[in-house]
Amino acid sequence: MTLTFEDFPPGRFGMFGPRHVTRDEILAFAAEFDPQPMHLDEEAASKSMLRGLSGSGWHLCSLMMRMMADGFITRAASLGSPGVDEVRWLSPLRPGDDLLLEVDVLEARVSKSRPGLGIVKFKCTARNAAGQALAEMTSPILIERREGAV
Repeated sequence: MTLTFEDFPPGRFGMFGPRHVTRDEILAFAAEFDPQPMHLDEEAASKSMLRGLSGSGWHLCSLMMRMMADGFITRAASLGSPGVDEVRWLSPLRPGDDLLLEVDVLEARVSKSRPGLGIVKFKCTARNAAGQALAEMTSPILIERREGAV
C-alpha cells in the first residue's frame, strides 16, 4: 500500500529500528567523508571534547535517512524534499550504539500552488538504546494526495 499525504496526520508517526552501529563503519565513513581525529583515532578522540571515538554527525544523518527510507519513505508517494529546516547534534554517536528513530509529524498542509500534493513536516529524533537523544532533524517532504482528494 502506498502512503499518501492523508496518511500523515500531525502527531507520532512511528518508531523505526534498531540499527546497530559498528566501530568499523564509523571509521570507514569518517575516512571517506569526515576525516577528523575524533572520528578516526581513539587516542585523539579520548582527548577531544567528545571524550572518545564518535561517529560523524553526517554519518548519523545518513543513518537517519536510511532508517526513514526503510521505515516509510520508500512506501510513500514522496516527491522529494525542498531541504532540511534544521539538524541538531545533541550527543555523540558511539561504536556499538543501537539506534532507534522516532518520527513525528509536526504539520501537514495541502500545497496552495499544487493542490494535488501536500507538504508534511517531519521531526526525526535518533536515540541510542538508553533513550538518549543523539540528533534531531526537521524536514518537509512533498507527498502526493490520494486520488480524488483534490
